[in-house]
Amino acid sequence: MIKKILFTFLGLAIALPLAGGLVGIKIMQFKTMGDAAAEMIIPPETVNVETVREHEWQSQLSAVGTVVAKQGIIVKNELEGVVRQIYFEAGSQVEVGDLLVQLDVDIETSQLRFAEATAEGAARVNRRATELWESRSISEADYSSADTALKEANAQVDNIKAVIEKKTIRAPFSGQVGIRRISIGQFLDKGSEIVTLQTLDPVYIDFFLPQQYLGALSRGLRITVSADAYPGRKFHGEITAIEPEINISTRNFRIQATMDNKDGSLKPGMYVTINIGLASSEMKLFIPTSAVQYSAFGDHVYVIDEDSEGTTQMPGKSVIRKDVKLGVAKGDFIEVVEGLSTGERIISTGVFKIRPETRVVIDTKLAPEFSFTPTPDNT
Repeated sequence: MIKKILFTFLGLAIALPLAGGLVGIKIMQFKTMGDAAAEMIIPPETVNVETVREHEWQSQLSAVGTVVAKQGIIVKNELEGVVRQIYFEAGSQVEVGDLLVQLDVDIETSQLRFAEATAEGAARVNRRATELWESRSISEADYSSADTALKEANAQVDNIKAVIEKKTIRAPFSGQVGIRRISIGQFLDKGSEIVTLQTLDPVYIDFFLPQQYLGALSRGLRITVSADAYPGRKFHGEITAIEPEINISTRNFRIQATMDNKDGSLKPGMYVTINIGLASSEMKLFIPTSAVQYSAFGDHVYVIDEDSEGTTQMPGKSVIRKDVKLGVAKGDFIEVVEGLSTGERIISTGVFKIRPETRVVIDTKLAPEFSFTPTPDNT
């Protein structure tokens, strides 16, 4: 038992000096590393900068709307009958008065010949009665009867001609016809759909806006229209009519714009997005969108501290973090409502690698060009 205690104390006597030596060595190593870190110079980050400037901003409104033909109908027949001839090709352009469809008029043609013959006979009788009436050789009643018979015969001719005309279906205005909905030999009830007819140049754009924008709009304001059917393409027109009545349920009012559509790209019923440039404009501060760091606690940018000067130990300029309140965006820029002043220089790219203690060196040789109307190569 005494030997075990002696061996234990002997082990401790040997281990403690060794452990103390190791601890001392580590402390010296950490001290050396700390001294080296304190003397180490962190290289500055090379950055691009952009100057905060005022730009003229024309206020805009956005809406969604629908393309409406200047004139557009579904051609229908007024009288029933059998289709004898179709004179149009689907999708073709027709002019006002062009013959589209001829219904069967055989019976009416026969009735017309009989009515015209009757009218000719009534005309001869009326001429003879007129001669006799002038010489007072017939009574007034006979003369009046002959005159009435002629008028009735002429009215019958006109009536049959009107029936034939209604069975001869013509284009009521110039435009483009759609896909026909009838076939030769088909019996059509009254009011059957034959084909669509649309005037496609110009076209109307109908859309709605809340009543608070009523005072900002007027006839003649320019609009820009885009459709998902034509990515990257813009159509231009102007407001030509504003509904004078506010919808009592929605408190919206209707606006109509007119635009050229010579190539027929815009089709009636098409959904479009509308941008309206208002007449008023104002000056606003804008910075590149890429300069902003977004977070749940607020957005911020890094501003160059113009008063800071680099040294051998701390090269480059220092930066200042500033919280900003943002507004509208356009192209590569976004409005700064609060937080910056005109003339300040901000880091425009690579802000993700910047911290408040970071030093920076400005080099704009490879700085990107920011634009309010960017046109990327892939569009």
